[in-house]
Amino acid sequence: MRYFIEFAYNGKNYHGWQYQPHSVSVQETLVKALTTLFRKEIEITGAGRTDTGVHAKQMYAHFDHDEILDSAYWTQKLNSFLPKDIVVFRIIPLKDDAHARFDAISRTYEYHIHTFKDAFENEGSWYHFHPLDVDKMNEAAKILFDYIDFECFSKTHTDVKTFNCVIKEAYWQQNGTKLVFTISADRFLRNMVRAIVGTLIGVGIGKISFEDFRKIIESKNRGNAGFSVPAHGLYLTKVIYPYIHQQ
Repeated sequence: MRYFIEFAYNGKNYHGWQYQPHSVSVQETLVKALTTLFRKEIEITGAGRTDTGVHAKQMYAHFDHDEILDSAYWTQKLNSFLPKDIVVFRIIPLKDDAHARFDAISRTYEYHIHTFKDAFENEGSWYHFHPLDVDKMNEAAKILFDYIDFECFSKTHTDVKTFNCVIKEAYWQQNGTKLVFTISADRFLRNMVRAIVGTLIGVGIGKISFEDFRKIIESKNRGNAGFSVPAHGLYLTKVIYPYIHQQ
């Protein structure tokens, strides 16, 4: 049978989701725990991959197992084999052709910024002390809806067939000194969210106009876009499947 696991992780101690030859990844850590738990080699496929230091509040992966599993029992057992910075919420039995990566219809990310020095926020939020025009950043974010080709925000030399993504929402919310950017799309390119945030920061400090923002997207050139903000403020927060109920 095929099973999905829904889980979360703090990415501080991991070199991203995907296997790395000489570094610890989230995927490797989960595989070791599952293999130990079931006493057989288990391979897992994730909904996507996050870079070094990026976090996930909701992530999915699938694996195959030839026994019917009691979800609550095995979820608790699996968590006992995992380090404290990875937590599994549930194990979900699905049809054999369900696929954690290809069946996802939407993904949502958040980027967290704090604008006043905070001793407790530094590991999960980026400190940016220059004043930001949030209204302008929100207006610029709306421009993203007019395009589908986002090569300008993609890491160069990536092996993808298309740079097209359908962005469904993109907005900033401010609560005192805390600022969160939320973006949802059917898919994301490597480094895309961090590059979008960095470019919108350019709008917020007055270095990039709305017209400049459009020209950057239309150029399809990563060199024209803004910097990539640090990874530790980025969270994958939601992955949607047509056949999985969100809890």
